[in-house]
Amino acid sequence: MTGVGAQQRGAAALSDASHVPLWLDTPVRPAPRPAVSGATRARLAVVGAGFTGLWSALRALERDPSCALVVLEADRVASAATGRNGGFVDASLTHGLENGIAHFPSEIAVLERLGRENLDGLEETLRREAIDCGYERSGAIDVATRRWHVAALAQGAKTAEDHGEHVELLDAAETRARVDSPTYLGGLRRPGSTAIVDPARLAWGLARAVEARGGVIHETSPVTALSGEGRFLRLSTPSGTVIADRAVLATNAFPPLVPKVRRYVLPVYDYVLASEPLDAAQLATVGWRGREGLSDVGNQFHYYRLTPDNRILFGGYDAIYHYANGIGGGRDVRPASFALLAGHFFETFPQLEGLRFTHAWGGAIDTCSRFCAFFGTAEHGRVAYAAGFTGLGVGASRFAADVLVDLVSGISSERTALEMVNTKPFPFPPEPLRSLVVARTRRSLAYADAHGGRRDRWLRLLDRFGIGFDS
Repeated sequence: MTGVGAQQRGAAALSDASHVPLWLDTPVRPAPRPAVSGATRARLAVVGAGFTGLWSALRALERDPSCALVVLEADRVASAATGRNGGFVDASLTHGLENGIAHFPSEIAVLERLGRENLDGLEETLRREAIDCGYERSGAIDVATRRWHVAALAQGAKTAEDHGEHVELLDAAETRARVDSPTYLGGLRRPGSTAIVDPARLAWGLARAVEARGGVIHETSPVTALSGEGRFLRLSTPSGTVIADRAVLATNAFPPLVPKVRRYVLPVYDYVLASEPLDAAQLATVGWRGREGLSDVGNQFHYYRLTPDNRILFGGYDAIYHYANGIGGGRDVRPASFALLAGHFFETFPQLEGLRFTHAWGGAIDTCSRFCAFFGTAEHGRVAYAAGFTGLGVGASRFAADVLVDLVSGISSERTALEMVNTKPFPFPPEPLRSLVVARTRRSLAYADAHGGRRDRWLRLLDRFGIGFDS
């Protein structure tokens, strides 16, 4: 429960905050690209210029430099989840080792290896393409802020070590020596598993790399219809049409062009704050010399990090679903969630009283019931799609792109043989049951956080079917 003092400090600190995402509020944002016009022919069309779409375009062109490739983006490059997230690049493809074990126990070793290779490959792309996105492979610390979290971290450390992952279990003093908060009771440090980036600059760099290889990106070109016409696909937009041999769909939380995908994706809104830059004295009160990405252990959790100019980005906790997969319409701004986060911030770092937030924003995440990406094809294999990343797509989207290019090219690979690629998550029910299930689950998660992590009958039932709700 947020204290009254923290709430009051939070409200004052938010009074001048812009609702433009920090990453997009910069003069270096590229000028808009023209919309598609008339009829365009392509060998491969990619729908969506977020991480999944841009990585798919780049990986396809790296394999076949002669490929005539067109990317169609409804708004601007990085305007949706790609430019609104915390910029955590995690090696895990499965939203964490424990979640991977729960869903893919027979292939978790392969998935962990592929995840490490994927993060190394992403890093190599940044070097090769000279993409300046503030990349720091700083690692991560999971922090305990309640007594039951300490036991959860100890179990997490054992699980990680059993699977060959190097981690460090920290007590309260060791955790506070790295990042100082009076709320910390312990920590689990993962030194090499996570990097942090400016996600918008990463996306803009990927877009430049795509264009340097001959790919064409059209912004403000929402695809309103996808249909098969003989040997070709027709992708229709308000201003023009693309006729393609193959297509990759990377629309994630937005309404899918393949209707059956809707059963598996639930868009939830996540909210984020960014502070003004900390001066040297303020930063010294916190420590944070390792610049790790942080998150706490609760079911309703926070994630936070330092930016290149030493702001603190602080997000998470609320995961807001709107009836019938509602999206857009001003939902990116939610004062109640901003105020809640600001109160939590000052509970975490009371030594920063007087700090102000310059930015407060939100965005939709494409969650699914198993918390990690799923894949599929349509139109007799000529269309491939991925969705369901559940907030950890900055790194996993590159792996997903390789899967999608394999699928749409008809290539059998180690990736396409994975259970993760060949199975779907448990579907969400239709409305109105969908909203009722989400509301019931959120109440149970809040109850568990307040009662030592104890999961009630409802959560135990969901666990039995491998179902969850998260951001």
